[in-house]
Amino acid sequence: MEWVDIGVNLLDAAFDKDREAVLERAWAAGISQMILTATSVDDCAAIQAQCTEDPLRLFCTAGVHPHEARHWNTTQATDLRLLAAADCVRAIGECGLDFNRDFSPRPLQIKALEEQLELAVELGYPVFLHEREASDTLVGILRDFRDRLPAAVVHCFTADKAALYGYLDLDLHIGVTGWICDERRGTHLQTLVRDIPAGRLMLETDAPWLLPRTLSPKPKSRRNEPAFLPEVANMVARCREESLEQLAEHTTATARAFFQLP
Repeated sequence: MEWVDIGVNLLDAAFDKDREAVLERAWAAGISQMILTATSVDDCAAIQAQCTEDPLRLFCTAGVHPHEARHWNTTQATDLRLLAAADCVRAIGECGLDFNRDFSPRPLQIKALEEQLELAVELGYPVFLHEREASDTLVGILRDFRDRLPAAVVHCFTADKAALYGYLDLDLHIGVTGWICDERRGTHLQTLVRDIPAGRLMLETDAPWLLPRTLSPKPKSRRNEPAFLPEVANMVARCREESLEQLAEHTTATARAFFQLP
């Protein structure tokens, strides 16, 4: 079985001491490829440099997270357009809306999102989306762009049935993380994941965050890493009443098609 982890924050400081070992454990666990998540213009270049070290297995996004939207300006937009031209870039993002933490004013979040969606349309890229407590607004914005976008994935989906169906109605992809393994806040996903059609579902760790709470034994550091993606897959397969082999086959094929991976 092969797996694609579509959301890894590999350049996070949590991996500074053993980044190469983390990668080796991932390959050994059956992770065949990863998408490294960019959240700001500043971190794009370093992420792209990491991808060049393993160009058949490491790919990335290029974008500005809603938490960073307060810094969005014409210069950043110009820089992002240049950064997105790198061979390893396979999507615009992580961009979107976060009305849970509101680290950036909402009007600025919307402006940064809309301009990144325009960039994705211009360059013909899919979009890697973040959403927290903003599904109605996000659906409204995406509706105006969807016919021109190649594809879009709502990564780390954690919302409710209405949000899921709104995204599926727009023919979006859905990324599922270890949130589904959390008995305190993720049990609703165990039912909803059945409603995501094969061909629209992808898996991710969002490492170093969202360590699956079902993992045993857990690392003392409580740090998540891509090698733990099969733990997420185990839960998803059980909830969907699929075999692991079936889940691996369709989620890996979906990820490779979405991100145009070799």
